Amino acid sequence: MKYLVALFFLVFLNSCKKEVPEATTIKEDISFLSDDALEGRQTGTKGERAAAEYIAGRFENLNLEPKGTDQYFQAFSFKPKTNPHQTVNYTVKEGDSTVTGTNIIGFMNNKAKNTVIIGAHYDHLGYGAEGSLHRGERAIHNGADDNASGVAVMLKLAEKLQGKHRGNNYLFMAFSGEEMGLLGSNYFVKNPTIDTKKVNFMINMDMVGRLNADSTLAVYGVGTSPILKQTLNAHNTNFKLVQKESGIGPSDHTSFYNADIPVLHFFTGQHEDYHKPSDDFEKLNYEGMETISNYIFEVISDLDDNGKLPFRKTKNESEETPRFKVGLGVIPDYLFDGKGMRIDGISEDKPAQKAGLQKGDIVIKLGDSTVVDLMSYMKVLSTFEAGNITNVVVDRAGKTIEADIEF
Repeated sequence: MKYLVALFFLVFLNSCKKEVPEATTIKEDISFLSDDALEGRQTGTKGERAAAEYIAGRFENLNLEPKGTDQYFQAFSFKPKTNPHQTVNYTVKEGDSTVTGTNIIGFMNNKAKNTVIIGAHYDHLGYGAEGSLHRGERAIHNGADDNASGVAVMLKLAEKLQGKHRGNNYLFMAFSGEEMGLLGSNYFVKNPTIDTKKVNFMINMDMVGRLNADSTLAVYGVGTSPILKQTLNAHNTNFKLVQKESGIGPSDHTSFYNADIPVLHFFTGQHEDYHKPSDDFEKLNYEGMETISNYIFEVISDLDDNGKLPFRKTKNESEETPRFKVGLGVIPDYLFDGKGMRIDGISEDKPAQKAGLQKGDIVIKLGDSTVVDLMSYMKVLSTFEAGNITNVVVDRAGKTIEADIEF
């Protein structure tokens, strides 16, 4: 497979005729997209363009109609933001240090009144763009979980839906620019290639490749239409579901929620390889992704004859997130639903590591405050400043461990 990827990439770079392998499995798609030859698929690079050509070829093999502005492609140019609160400028001038990303869009036309959008972003961090958590030498960030996994499950759903459940049309989209601020999905919503008033709902998959041993699957947006929660529960026989009401979150479903479209976002959780070169092909749970694709297919099937789903606004949980001046240097387990905040990863040379905390520890007290969940942990963490010293109490495999933390 590495030879095929390198050969395809070379063919692309030399502008020869596109040749796309007849990949049919989730594993084959991820193997291609997360290979070193694509150099981390950073938006605007040759590696991302090669990935775009590959996905377009897969859409063509699946008999999806082109629905971009140029066959399967919807290119958009922008000037990168220098201020994180700045609105991205899609109107650019020649030679103005602009970047061009490309969404890939395929359409399954069932001659239905409404359309379901199924999407995943395919860009990643290249050799370590802004957002990388890697602190070593320059290295390729292959993004096997983030988000070759979501693209591969999207392609599997396109295969499963062939000739079935014709109560909706289906628009399949691979977004660019997600890592730079949901740019591709935002651009599509502002410049749609279909009538967005006839979009029934949107399904997004971002990091679905690491289903863990207890089969915890997070689903966001369950409050964006009244029927979604009961539908998810009715078909769940395999997962420990963690359901979140809000349609706002750090992935492309947010762009559609902001356009008053019901959304569901699927996620198997962060891990210690997140935004690092070690997010590689070999570490993914392929059986888990097959199970997730089957589950999403059953949910789509159930909603096929429900007509257009009503949209409902949800509470924006991100507005309640405290601001931090310091951090422990840990990756929280966002899917943990027990008491406390479970640590899913430890950063090098940060307060948690220096204090001897370990992956799997559950923080139950920080300073004088009891930690009952992730939100309470964030609230108490926001009260500390650099130079403060405090006590942390963790549950480590049933034993209480105390340590001093210096921020």
